[in-house]
Amino acid sequence: MCAAQAGTNLMYGAGMLDSGLIFSYAQLIIDNDIFKMVRKVLQGIVVDDEHLALEVIKAVGPGGDHLMQEHTMKYMRTLPSAPHLIERGNYERWLKSGSKDFAQRAAERASELLASHKPLPLEEAVVSALRSIVEEADAESKAMEEGG
Repeated sequence: MCAAQAGTNLMYGAGMLDSGLIFSYAQLIIDNDIFKMVRKVLQGIVVDDEHLALEVIKAVGPGGDHLMQEHTMKYMRTLPSAPHLIERGNYERWLKSGSKDFAQRAAERASELLASHKPLPLEEAVVSALRSIVEEADAESKAMEEGG
């Protein structure tokens, strides 16, 4: 959060453990949820007459039911982030869902994604450019090994 608030445009380390010596797909899934929440916070909160709903607050009054107001229903889903794996329910809900912790849910999601993902093939021009880069790097490496 601090790095994002400082204005960075690259969040480094997603999926990394042990100072980057280990990569974990489950940790990548966890970090993705966290990054989504950070991005949502950085969007800020709109503060204007429509969003503040002062007229609705006055109309409902103290002790009234603000949650069922049309205005509340319209805006309530725009504020919170929507992480996929963080359990925001209560303990009973967690027990009913199988009592899996965050890491277990992340590992299962990573396995699902790895098993089902079908990447789009690269265009031939991209493949050709990548081959050229690798061939050039191989040639430079050989030249370095031969002392040239």
